[in-house]
Amino acid sequence: MITSNLLRLALLSCTVLFSNALSAQVKGLLQVRAVQGDDLLSWQEGGIGLYRHDSKSDELILSQAILDFNIDLASSWSAHGVANLNQDPDVGLGFTQAYIKYQPLSNSDYKWHIRVGGFYPLMSLENPDIGWTSPYNYTNSAINSWIGEELRTVGAEVTIKRPAKRFNSPHSFSLVGATFKGNDPTGTLLSWRGFAMHDRQTTFNEGVRFAPVAALNDFALRWQANHVLPFEEVDGRFGYYGGVHWDYLKKSQFRIYYYNNNGDPTKLNISTGQYAWDTRFTSVAWLYKFNKKTRFIAQALNGKTEMGDNKLIDNAFYSHYFMLSHKEGKNRVSLRYDYFEVTDNDITAFDPNSSHGEGLTASWRYAFSKNGQIGIEGSALKSFVENRVAMGLQQRASQQQIMINTQWKF
Repeated sequence: MITSNLLRLALLSCTVLFSNALSAQVKGLLQVRAVQGDDLLSWQEGGIGLYRHDSKSDELILSQAILDFNIDLASSWSAHGVANLNQDPDVGLGFTQAYIKYQPLSNSDYKWHIRVGGFYPLMSLENPDIGWTSPYNYTNSAINSWIGEELRTVGAEVTIKRPAKRFNSPHSFSLVGATFKGNDPTGTLLSWRGFAMHDRQTTFNEGVRFAPVAALNDFALRWQANHVLPFEEVDGRFGYYGGVHWDYLKKSQFRIYYYNNNGDPTKLNISTGQYAWDTRFTSVAWLYKFNKKTRFIAQALNGKTEMGDNKLIDNAFYSHYFMLSHKEGKNRVSLRYDYFEVTDNDITAFDPNSSHGEGLTASWRYAFSKNGQIGIEGSALKSFVENRVAMGLQQRASQQQIMINTQWKF
């Protein structure tokens, strides 16, 4: 109840303040794409395809419609919100972020601020653009595709920063700590679908479906719905995470986080078919600028998730990516390699959860005006998911997609 009230308050505050405030700073993104996908039905449509789109996506698609606003309420207070309009799998409008930020003015050499509401933990160096999008590839890494699906902070976060300039040092450091509720089902998608690669962010008011997993027909999993509601509170517990940011001369950025939703895996909301999963992981991200034009980005994620009495489901998960991006004039070219896996550690024979795969994604973006951009991306991946055979499908699959994107910012 505390979590849902907190989120409603943040959403209502951002909406009301945005509609009434004259000092709002508003940014937007519209992105339309044409996609040549493959025959594997997308996970969005209840299939096993790991891309957002499939061969049925044979027309122009509104891939991103984002309104990102920031409102200065007072000298130390601001409200921030991100609204997303999606047309796949169904037309829907919702918030992906909505929070209040308190950042007091101070003469201290150390700076600090608090965020309260719903927002992304700042683990990713791949998604710094408007509305948590990427300026590099159109298809996110497997790690950040999952974060965009199942992970959000609905709570409070405190950041304390030691700025380089205030200490006449080349090093800046930040310490981050947060507590939250409403992320109990985190781990559901990794267990029954595995990692995916896409740019679809889940809004606070929607769920994510997965393929008709045969194990859900077993008596032991009879209460589990065939979808996940990622931001539901089930067990009443608070989760937490902590992180460290280290920046060196604006040339190297390093971030490490430990996340634990502190879920009680024995708890279930029968009315919604959602279990609490005990999910914890470590994320490490690094960005290095060779020069003003070329940069390297890498991230690794390693964790575990458990659900049910006596560890009915007990899985480990891991993923990493390496990206090289180069900007020349109005052109940016980016190349990324992904690896991902889920390891089944339980003895529940009727519910195999092991999966693994790898992908390669290459993108070219051209800024034809200050606000306009066109780009082409090609991506290929191969995957193995153990539970596909019980659905009468091949465990191994290879996929490719090519997309042309046009976007406009304001």
